[in-house]
Amino acid sequence: MSAPSSTRSSVPRGPIVNSLTSGQLPRFIELYSAIGAFLVSAGILALIGRLNVVGELVVTAVVYLIGIGVMSTLVENRRKATDRVIRGLVTVAFLLAMTPLISTLATVIIRGIGQINWAFISTTTAHVFDPKTLVVSSHTGALQSIVGTLIITGIAALISIPIGILTAIYLVEYARGGTWLSRTVTLLVDVMTGIPSIVAGLFAFSLFTLLFGPKAFSGFSAAVALSVLMIPIVVRSSEEMLKLVSLELREASYALGVSKFSTITKIVLPTAIAGLVTGVMLAIARVIGETAPIFVTASFTDNFNSNAFAGPMNTLAVQAYAAYKFPGTDIQASIDSAWGAALLLIIIVVILNLIARIVARVFAPKGLR
Repeated sequence: MSAPSSTRSSVPRGPIVNSLTSGQLPRFIELYSAIGAFLVSAGILALIGRLNVVGELVVTAVVYLIGIGVMSTLVENRRKATDRVIRGLVTVAFLLAMTPLISTLATVIIRGIGQINWAFISTTTAHVFDPKTLVVSSHTGALQSIVGTLIITGIAALISIPIGILTAIYLVEYARGGTWLSRTVTLLVDVMTGIPSIVAGLFAFSLFTLLFGPKAFSGFSAAVALSVLMIPIVVRSSEEMLKLVSLELREASYALGVSKFSTITKIVLPTAIAGLVTGVMLAIARVIGETAPIFVTASFTDNFNSNAFAGPMNTLAVQAYAAYKFPGTDIQASIDSAWGAALLLIIIVVILNLIARIVARVFAPKGLR
């Protein structure tokens, strides 16, 4: 039986309030809060006489998180306040992770940009004696280091990439059941991942000393040392990329009567090409800046040497280290050349990454470009 109309009309009617959207802070409140936190922290540190960049950033982050949490709790609700605080923590963590990278990159660019010119790139380091004034003048160049870096890294890549990708293919495509060989290979790859770079250099130095005698410095021995560091990175990254390829693609290929070898070469590898290239570039970026193994195996020299199988060979990383550790008569020129070599190394890594991205895009299947 329905209630009388008088009873129904006595019930107050009004807008339904949704507790999730009842209150809303302004759209740019997070930006305003960050600016306010920065000013407040600057005032606090100025009062106590501890005004510095690190302290300013830390206090700003703390004040911002507390302020945004309190305001969101009062105006909105606890759920939104928690969301804003967590987003703030994630943002702070990201900025903390990016700060050393940006600081290092900015320092290298500022200190090395003045050294980068055509004379520095196209000539080798030379010492000229003037018999009239009896003065030895030094000219710093990086040509021998650029060539050495490309040769040593290129040979290391030629050794490591086929071994790493083929090993990953075996682990993913042929050893799914977890055979004793696959478990052994996985264990060895894990062990190699943690090998210090100097140990790889000593291994290559000892190997070539036993084969060719003492002081067998060469670019090839340095490339062997770098390949020891590259192989586990290529294996691990390639293995993960191959695992991401859908199993349905393989099954569809087998259902059409395609052999396993053709399925791997024409279906699996093209599908995972972008990830494989990324893994290879990570491995190259990992070893191209190594100093200790190259210093041990290839030594360093200011003379131009493009023969990787005979004589010492220089790289940009070793040149930067040697210029700081063993400066010439003009100390400032040596330091400038070190910063210039470091900046050139960064530029080469960026160029190699761009080339790798273009190659991956060209060879990737049409649907994945």
